[in-house]
Amino acid sequence: QVQLVESGGGSVQPGGSLRLSCATSGSISSFTAMGWFRQAPGKERELVATITRGGSATYADSVKGRFTISRENAKNTLYLQMNNVEPKDTAIYVCNARWTSVYGGTRDYWGQGTQVTVSS
Repeated sequence: QVQLVESGGGSVQPGGSLRLSCATSGSISSFTAMGWFRQAPGKERELVATITRGGSATYADSVKGRFTISRENAKNTLYLQMNNVEPKDTAIYVCNARWTSVYGGTRDYWGQGTQVTVSS
């Protein structure tokens, strides 16, 4: 069974930094892509950042220049470095891993989420 476990969430002041981690139960290289989503109270879940197996990263416009997605293959861990955070970044952040078969079938795995609260 594939398991994703997030950590690193907490409270931080505007302008501060936080690093989220997502530990996986398997090799990161086995996933087609991984990413971070977030969901604020009363709002829809939104994509924050993704990174493909080849290392190509994409970001939501709202976090470009502030967040960085990365991975550490030796530890099978995905990271989200959050810099210059803003109150609007407050949300539950959830790790996602996508596996795609050679036939095109897709499976998505999700972590339980970690709370990030940005306030003065």
